[in-house]
Amino acid sequence: MKNWTKLATDEEIKKTLKSLEANGIKTIVVENGKQAKIKVIGMLPENAEVFTMTSMTLESIGLDKVINESEKYNAVRPKLFAMDRNTQAREMARLGAAPDWVVSSVHAVTQDGHLLIASNSGSQLSAEAYAGGKVIFVAGAQKIVKDTDEGMERIYTHTFPLEDERAQKAYGMHSGVSKILIIKMLKLMS
Repeated sequence: MKNWTKLATDEEIKKTLKSLEANGIKTIVVENGKQAKIKVIGMLPENAEVFTMTSMTLESIGLDKVINESEKYNAVRPKLFAMDRNTQAREMARLGAAPDWVVSSVHAVTQDGHLLIASNSGSQLSAEAYAGGKVIFVAGAQKIVKDTDEGMERIYTHTFPLEDERAQKAYGMHSGVSKILIIKMLKLMS
């Protein structure tokens, strides 16, 4: 079984960055999670409407807390938690679908420049794929895979079991891979 926590080599990282840039996805490389957190905070304007997606990556570097618990941003997640799903479901969907800024992660990054995101409910996908004003993905080098097939394998054999365990602890129910978003942007010809 493949070790999905092993960091990509410098050569694999360079190849992936080149492919992402060729596909129109701006990339910034930092040395570690602490630097990633600082970089993202520096990119977000004060008082910006920011939605942090549920992410072990954001949680592990403390970025979700900085955004959601500070007074510096207009954080969407705390607003959603304060709403009643039974009476405000449509309003919640609209609020989460098109925030000005989205901060998230991905489950795999392919060396040919694709981003793969798996979801059970799909609630975050519209903001990440289309409706979010600006989207920032934070991803470690361990998420770099050869291609989409290997990305799918990483999702099903590594990411899903971890998410299923998290969902059981957080919600008392199993998770699932119901939707997978594959992002491959292409630069528009001018």
